[in-house]
Amino acid sequence: MIEFFEGVDNLGFSATTESPHPLPLDSDFSSQDPTALLRVRLEPSIVDYNRRALLLLSIRDAGDRAPLAQEIFDEIAIAIVEGRLRPGDILNSVDLARRFGTSRTPVREALAELERQGTVVIPPRRRPYIAQLTLKQIKDVYDLRASLNSLVSELIIERSPKDGVRELWKWYEALEQDVAENKVDEYFWHNVGFRLVEARIAGNEELQKILALFGLRTLQFRHLSLSLPGRLQRSLEDHRRLLLAYDEGDTLTAVAATRSLIQMGYRAIEQSGLVPTDPSVNEEE
Repeated sequence: MIEFFEGVDNLGFSATTESPHPLPLDSDFSSQDPTALLRVRLEPSIVDYNRRALLLLSIRDAGDRAPLAQEIFDEIAIAIVEGRLRPGDILNSVDLARRFGTSRTPVREALAELERQGTVVIPPRRRPYIAQLTLKQIKDVYDLRASLNSLVSELIIERSPKDGVRELWKWYEALEQDVAENKVDEYFWHNVGFRLVEARIAGNEELQKILALFGLRTLQFRHLSLSLPGRLQRSLEDHRRLLLAYDEGDTLTAVAATRSLIQMGYRAIEQSGLVPTDPSVNEEE
């Protein structure tokens, strides 16, 4: 078995095994129109068969690269988000090319995009590696998210989209089931879908674009936070409080619940001690 993430054990990727989360294309994804991705139907079951869609929707990425480069990008990105690739882990481009049965050109294209997203570092004459994190970076992102998602909640109350709120309750039911079964990855991706639907029903396209600018780093931080002990139940409780506020048209409670969800996420990471204040630079020879 060939591990193409050098130095990382049991990632679930190899030359002879499938990804733990298959990435099939929805029929809309097969369209020649790259914007079709942004019109894919969001429903909780998508977590079981197309996490790729949730990933790319979250970063407003139309998925219109060359097919192999796109596949490599998607698989590495999901491994980073789910924590199977960790800061400092090295990416072996030769083994990546072998694993996907391709030349190194699509690999380089995928890694270049991951570098642009801020999740991979490609140093001169050295192997690429997963970017380090700092608490300052994470806090800055969480502060911005708290303000922007609070605006999302305000707009939802203002517009009072009853059908949209009912749609959010369906996502909440999926979150509830994930907590009952202690499924962290599933809870995370259902949470991603919940936020995507929330942003859509808020009805502000420019706001959706701004939220997407945070990219993969935001997803990476969110998964890390939800993976910590005790986080799922508290997150679920805040989601319920938020939805009840939407039902009742209570702006103050909705904004408070949104801020609690986001701020508690940052505090969990801060208190975990997992992220150094100033991480050391990767020192691969």
